Amino acid sequence: MSDVNEKMAALGKVRSVIRDIFEYGNARRREIGAENVYDFSLGNPSVPAPREVDDAVCDLLENTDSVALHGYTSAVGDEGVRRAVADDINRRFSAGVTKDDIYMTCGAAASLTVTLGAVVNEGDEVVVIAPFFPEYRVFAEKAGATVVVVPADTDSFQVDLDALSRAVTPRTKAVIINTPNNPTGVVIKRERLEGLCALLRSREEEYGKTIFLISDEPYRELVYDDGIEVPYVTNLYDDTVVCYSFSKSLSLPGERIGYIVVPQKVKDSREVYAAVCGAGRALGYVCAPSTMQRVVARCLGKTSDISVYKTNRDLLYESLTSYGYECVYPDGAFYLFVKSPDESAAAFCERAKKYELLLVPSESFGCPGYVRISYCVSTDMIKRSLPSFKALIEEYK
Repeated sequence: MSDVNEKMAALGKVRSVIRDIFEYGNARRREIGAENVYDFSLGNPSVPAPREVDDAVCDLLENTDSVALHGYTSAVGDEGVRRAVADDINRRFSAGVTKDDIYMTCGAAASLTVTLGAVVNEGDEVVVIAPFFPEYRVFAEKAGATVVVVPADTDSFQVDLDALSRAVTPRTKAVIINTPNNPTGVVIKRERLEGLCALLRSREEEYGKTIFLISDEPYRELVYDDGIEVPYVTNLYDDTVVCYSFSKSLSLPGERIGYIVVPQKVKDSREVYAAVCGAGRALGYVCAPSTMQRVVARCLGKTSDISVYKTNRDLLYESLTSYGYECVYPDGAFYLFVKSPDESAAAFCERAKKYELLLVPSESFGCPGYVRISYCVSTDMIKRSLPSFKALIEEYK
């Protein structure tokens, strides 16, 4: 019998596909030079944080008592920060939330693991909609849930409501959505989202139980075309919990800062909020980084220069489709989802390495036959990589 948790050891020994490719890229950069490696693996923002972030950091360091700045805040987050977050949400979305609905977290992963830990009991089911961020499975199963996958609608990459209807059962405790989506960049249209919410309301009534809609929102602000709406889901479905991260909007992935919203419209919302606090305590996520809480409170409503991502999207999408690749048009986020010209996406990604192109196969996203390309890279790297993309597709013609 092993002296350690075998399930955790297995997770530790096998890195995620994305991280594995990223580490391969690090090795190749050391071997042949960074300028010769075209690494599209990781969703790591490539534009700097807005000036307001640096200014806030400097001002706080220079003008705030060091003990207070670097000390503990309340376990749920600094009261003034939570009030500022709630005010910003209400200003933008008229959501009617208060500081007492906000729980500050160590980024999106903590938001999701805490929320799932709060609402899931052993044997519950959590529904995810393909393609989905692979760690959803890890987080949900760690909370004791069985993951149920709704197959991707590869015609539109919108939510297939008929398939979702079949997936939601009396054992369903939560449904996770992510819009704009990682890995497709697609935004769920309002009418499709309204249909999803209507379905969940009807099942709540039929089953006599709460079904939580967990809205994972690290890419909310990253949309590029006029007329693209990302509805605030708490306004459409009462039993919604929002998980937010500043990693993408403010280019702060290494700072690990975000929040959970448990609106008072949620059934037994104070009990749910208490469970969030308890899950945070049990998981060790009490007191999100103190300085960064104060920094983001001063930068609410700001974003990095996301016009760079729009430039990258347009360049990559137009170039690849002109070469013969079949690509999903991304409304937002910073990923391009490309149909593999090889029956095996993993085999296609291995062949791409011959051209020093590092792409992520889609199997772990629950949607085989595609690859994810992260275009949160320098525009210059995209331009330099285009001949390699062209040579690669030519092998399949």
